[in-house]
Amino acid sequence: MPETLMMGQVSILNGCNIETIRYYEKEGMLPAPGRSSGGHRLYSTALVQRLRFIRRSRELGFSLAEVRQLLEIVDGEHVSCVKVKEIADAHLVDIREKIVDLQKMETSLARMALQCSGRDVPECPIVEVLQGES
Repeated sequence: MPETLMMGQVSILNGCNIETIRYYEKEGMLPAPGRSSGGHRLYSTALVQRLRFIRRSRELGFSLAEVRQLLEIVDGEHVSCVKVKEIADAHLVDIREKIVDLQKMETSLARMALQCSGRDVPECPIVEVLQGES
């Protein structure tokens, strides 16, 4: 990999939309890169890795606040696995709660779908349930 890359190259390399990169810069999560003589943003290897860290964290469902916390730990003088684990464990609890909620939604929706004939009739049990009539 070259020492610096332009934004379009970084976008392709990380599978990240250019507007998303700009957003992370605006939010202060990604420091503003240097510029070429033509004014193009030039991203160092460190910035590319930081963007990858942010993107992967977001893919795992970490909120922007959680990613900021993780970045603060990574940016600190002493990276603390204990602190990172605390954030990850709390996020894992949230994910497990969401899974339980999704399973409840799946059960409810499946039950509603079974009540529906799927025919072209004026009364629809799914609509009635959603409207609170049943």
